[in-house]
Amino acid sequence: MPTEAFAPAKVNLALHVTGKRPDGYHLLDSLVVFADIGDRISLEPAAATSLAVTGPRARGVPADARNLVWRAAEMHGTPVAITLDKHLPAAAGIGGGSSDAAATLRALHALTGRAPAGDPLSLGADVPVCLHAGAARMRGIGEIVEPLEVPPLAAVLVNPGVEVPTGPVFAALAATDTAPMTDPPQGAGPVAFLAWLARQRNDLQAPALTLQPAIARVLEALSDATLARMSGSGATCFGLYPDRAAAARAARRIAEKHPDWWTAACTLR
Repeated sequence: MPTEAFAPAKVNLALHVTGKRPDGYHLLDSLVVFADIGDRISLEPAAATSLAVTGPRARGVPADARNLVWRAAEMHGTPVAITLDKHLPAAAGIGGGSSDAAATLRALHALTGRAPAGDPLSLGADVPVCLHAGAARMRGIGEIVEPLEVPPLAAVLVNPGVEVPTGPVFAALAATDTAPMTDPPQGAGPVAFLAWLARQRNDLQAPALTLQPAIARVLEALSDATLARMSGSGATCFGLYPDRAAAARAARRIAEKHPDWWTAACTLR
């Protein structure tokens, strides 16, 4: 039987850029949650590592060593035949590749009982938090992951199908030493949590908007949400709604008006 793992979409509810190291890496303070939608990893022992990419978002996804899934298997040191069932858009600011890599590492641990031989951070800044795959405060360059309690949040994720390269977004930052998040309220209900969240920000949203104006159209489409914001470095944005039914209605409305966009209702936690 194949060993399987779920790779949920990662959403940065807030992302503050708090500094920049001499080596050029930016320091972040981010609240990360995960959706109940995502990709799936399936793997089996094999004589040599291979990767097959299937699913509705498989087009254009590399099935070789350029894929973080392949690199995760190589870092673990166990040859496996991997199937990546791709449902999330790639390069979209919701950690698709990082979550896929983390799911691969979890599946390999379940298969072999061994942790990876290398540092997951070497695969990317989001891989450690994606290994946790639960609400967390992520700091530093991604190496500090502090689990948090966050109330379940009904949401709509929308991606307009445009690329927003991470490097140019960081390069366009007006400041790289902004204030960190205030401490998230632990054990708070949705009302208190959302009031706190509204006072936080995504420092990458403004530079991403200058590079890709389509993000503004997405935020406008989510204008009926309790809170709408870009996730990560974009271009995916999220809207938070009072309940899952309201999120589903909003997702249907947006999908009907923009059938070329990727739109999904989900719960974040």
